[in-house]
Parts: sequence; C-alpha cells; structure tokens
Amino acid sequence: MIDFEAEIDKYRPSLEVDAVEDAIVRSDLTDMNDLMMDLIKEVSKE
Repeated sequence: MIDFEAEIDKYRPSLEVDAVEDAIVRSDLTDMNDLMMDLIKEVSKE
C-alpha cells in the first residue's frame, strides 16, 4: 500500500516547473483587459 505521507515528504518540484514559473512571472504578458484599455484610450483621444 502507498504511504502518502512518506511520498509527500519525498516530493521535490521539478526544476523545469520552477524555471517556467519564473519566466511567466517575469514576462510582460498582454491580456484582453490591457488590449481593451489601449483601444479605449485611442478612441478617447480622437
């Protein structure tokens, strides 16, 4: 039978996951809200 407590104690996150997480946090991702705000600013200038 699997000893879940022992497995959890042995768990270490993958280095790739940490690297991807850091890259996502550091990147400047434009989402739909940013795009809509830019469009509203452009229209209000006209």
